Amino acid sequence: MKRILALFVSCALALGAAPALAGTAGRTVTDVWGREIVIPDQVMRIACLGSGAPRIAAYLGVMDMLVGAEDYDIASMTVLRDYSPVYQEQLAALPSVGAGGGSGSNNGYAEQLILAAPDVILAGFSAEAADELQRQTDIPVVAVRYISKGLANDTFYAAVRVFAQTVGALERGERLLAYIDACKEDLSARTRDVPDADKLTAYAGAVTFSGQHGFAGTYSQFGPFDAIHAINVADMPEVDGYYEADLEKIVVWDPDVIFLDPGNMGLVNDEYAKNPDYFDSLRAVREQRVYTMPSFNHAGTNISYALINAYHAGKVLFPEQFADVDLEETAARILVEFLGRSTLDEMAAGGLTYGSIQLGK
Repeated sequence: MKRILALFVSCALALGAAPALAGTAGRTVTDVWGREIVIPDQVMRIACLGSGAPRIAAYLGVMDMLVGAEDYDIASMTVLRDYSPVYQEQLAALPSVGAGGGSGSNNGYAEQLILAAPDVILAGFSAEAADELQRQTDIPVVAVRYISKGLANDTFYAAVRVFAQTVGALERGERLLAYIDACKEDLSARTRDVPDADKLTAYAGAVTFSGQHGFAGTYSQFGPFDAIHAINVADMPEVDGYYEADLEKIVVWDPDVIFLDPGNMGLVNDEYAKNPDYFDSLRAVREQRVYTMPSFNHAGTNISYALINAYHAGKVLFPEQFADVDLEETAARILVEFLGRSTLDEMAAGGLTYGSIQLGK
């Protein structure tokens, strides 16, 4: 029977008209691009594709609605995506319906999606890519793409609300966003009145953004720093997000504290081996004020990790204001709120650790 259905689907695709397996539509949702999409009154079966969509499904607690998964999530568990340690076994048991990735392009497998027959596809795609996949499958495609900047910006809030409205999880969605707001307010309130003259300056290097980077890879408007009103020496008015800093400028900035992505320390230690005098000229290195800042972007922002990183940076840069914060306990609470359980052990085993770093080791 499955072979007959596959042959039927293939013929339909060849004719340019996929069968409408999504069911009778009954209501309209407006996605993050302003596309008005007609979907069934009650959505029971979903597929999540592209940047951020599977993650939001995990945050909303609706992973049991999935009828397919992406190759990347099926292949193996990775702590680079915060939901993977909790849900990879479940995802691995699902049929493949897409390649996975964060580009925003259409990476769905049209024939497999038709066979899986979700009521709705939720996709972290561009508007054009969402339109294309909808034409290929004749299944409603609701775009839930958000921008990986800051801790959780307005685009993330919009994506969560669109997703929650689509799958009937509005109460959970609003509770999650209220929790994020409470964390942001707590982080901000602790430091908003600290004069700049009393603050340590900071630099975040070797960041992960569309791949690995060495020491010069950094962020302007870095979310974990902005959340605690930290002084980021790499802030540039004309830059919002990732860029490659000039190494000599970092010497001029001479930050009090340096944070590095532990996942990219192989690159940094290679750089150190080639030019130890450069790194030893930095005050933070000489005074052993170099700390981890685990990656929190991978096919979209892991909001849970970004919040934990902000508390970590707060404890390092503002020890008095964060003296009452036990980072392990705080991190566990955040992970439980987002994912249902703490994954700190898996994070540590995968190299996402919090602590000090000695270059060259």
